[in-house]
Amino acid sequence: MRTLTRIRFNYKLRVLTFCLAALLLSNPGVSAQERKTISPPTNQTKTITIITEPNADVWLDDIKRGTTDESGKLIVKPVPAGKHILRVRADGFKEVSQSLLPVQRGDIKISLVKTTDEAELAFQQAEKLVATSKESAKELYEKAITLRPKFAEAHLGLARVLLEQSDVIGALEAIRNARKVRPNYAEASAVEGRIYKMNEEEQKALASYKRAIAEGKGFQPEAYTGLALFYKEKAEAAGAEGDFENEQIHYAQSVKYFPSAISQLSGAPDAIVVYQLFGLVYEKMKKYKDAIAVYEEFLRVFPDISEASVVRSFIIQLKKQMSEQQ
Repeated sequence: MRTLTRIRFNYKLRVLTFCLAALLLSNPGVSAQERKTISPPTNQTKTITIITEPNADVWLDDIKRGTTDESGKLIVKPVPAGKHILRVRADGFKEVSQSLLPVQRGDIKISLVKTTDEAELAFQQAEKLVATSKESAKELYEKAITLRPKFAEAHLGLARVLLEQSDVIGALEAIRNARKVRPNYAEASAVEGRIYKMNEEEQKALASYKRAIAEGKGFQPEAYTGLALFYKEKAEAAGAEGDFENEQIHYAQSVKYFPSAISQLSGAPDAIVVYQLFGLVYEKMKKYKDAIAVYEEFLRVFPDISEASVVRSFIIQLKKQMSEQQ
């Protein structure tokens, strides 16, 4: 039963990992104690409720936290202590970006204004279609760029679509164009890392991920996740070749990067798959106590997620394996 459940769960993880294309996510200096504390302490977080237009997308520090309901509300939690940038976008409205101060909590009202900007409207349509029709999204990103050549976000959106279409040359060109508009564009560097990785240019991929982290001044969960997955895949390749020493070395590199990605995602939906991958890597390393700690943290952060019952069964089985080894 454990094997069958694991096979099904691993298949789902492969699907979820593919979906990380929208977000991909070492701090080599992270200490052992810091690695155990994955999410911010409860007393350093708060909850806010965004009140704006219905069906508006909400980002906190460029991490999508969800979409408002039909009444225009979205509860965002946890929100780590400190200052943040809140961004809200709704179809047909001008996007709003504003600071969220440390003292702000509870209801945050954000007024959006209707827009007639054709470039903005084309970009919004592309963002909505990117999950269902890559070609239509591509055409709309290109339209937005034609209307507004210095539209950095549209260039980046186009790069993501071209990457999904395996157009490495076109994707890199789109990244270069995004950088011409915004030279220190951390998110663009993270996507560039994924492009180079797809093209099997490993050193360039690593350099891009690390540049993204530097450009983000340490904050770039997509790049941290990219690095974690880079070394995870290197470990799996080594294991497949029977090189178990390098398999463990690469897994050890991988687990250095997962905590930063998870901490920076701070309960956002994209953290779901990152937690699960992190736990699986510890299992591959036979560090069952650490895997259990990750899964338990996952259940505390996402208690109502559909995978919760499966993850609980993993914890039970891992505890059983540990007791049998003693």
